[in-house]
Amino acid sequence: MLKDFFSKKKKYASIPREEAKQDVPQGLMQKCNSCQKIFYGKEMAKNMNVCPNCGFHHQMTAYDRINCTLDEGSFVEWDKQLISSNPLQFPGYEEKLEKDRKKTELNEAVVTGKGTINGFDAVVAVMDARFRMGSMGSVVGEKIARAVEKAKDQSLPFIIFTASGGARMQEGVLSLMQMSKTSVAIQRFSDAGGLMVSIMTNPTTGGVSASFASLGDYNFAEPGALIGFAGRRVIEQTIREKLPDDFQTAEFQLAHGQLDKVVERQAIKNTLTSLLDIHQAGGEVS
Repeated sequence: MLKDFFSKKKKYASIPREEAKQDVPQGLMQKCNSCQKIFYGKEMAKNMNVCPNCGFHHQMTAYDRINCTLDEGSFVEWDKQLISSNPLQFPGYEEKLEKDRKKTELNEAVVTGKGTINGFDAVVAVMDARFRMGSMGSVVGEKIARAVEKAKDQSLPFIIFTASGGARMQEGVLSLMQMSKTSVAIQRFSDAGGLMVSIMTNPTTGGVSASFASLGDYNFAEPGALIGFAGRRVIEQTIREKLPDDFQTAEFQLAHGQLDKVVERQAIKNTLTSLLDIHQAGGEVS
């Protein structure tokens, strides 16, 4: 009897871990990347993917961001059909793009279009870090430039949520050219009297932070967002100095005059509504 008991226990213990995990539906639970506490996925989603315990702002998908910022059913997407080619014949690039399309159900790392925010019309662009780490290639630059031009033509505000690792290396100088392309479009928009609001989310780095992400009339960021051009290690090795622990965080940027405000995710829609109301009425920001 005792021998049978231990043999059964051993047999039970030999069940592969993968099979044991199948009892828990995928996506049911989610761990916070900051405090490591575990919550129901629905609880995190209801809280806009902000940790209920420590307030850590996890990344959002482009469409989730649109759904929680724009009025329900108001969003009309533009240029969804645009996809990247492989102009430099970079090995494996096309396969990686196709893999990301299937994984994210997006054609590129930015979604653009028009919608309303508490009744105020606006053109929006939302970057998604799941697609090639939100890197800026030719199509990303083209979609943003087109959105800015349409905002100018329709006399609408332009709002962009950035999330990017920088320029896309597989497109080389063609990717870097998007910095000037988008910047020129924004300058024309500004010269025509357009209002641009930039909200930087985690992370906003490289050529994106050095171009359109920093060109808003209002530059905001979510709490704790990583914002910068070069990485911490590169800078430390270059200047041969130790950087502050909070270097390149949204709070550090705010303290040093690079941002206008750090805005909690739950407050972004109301903040944008106030700005749109003020500028539509021709008022002044106090």
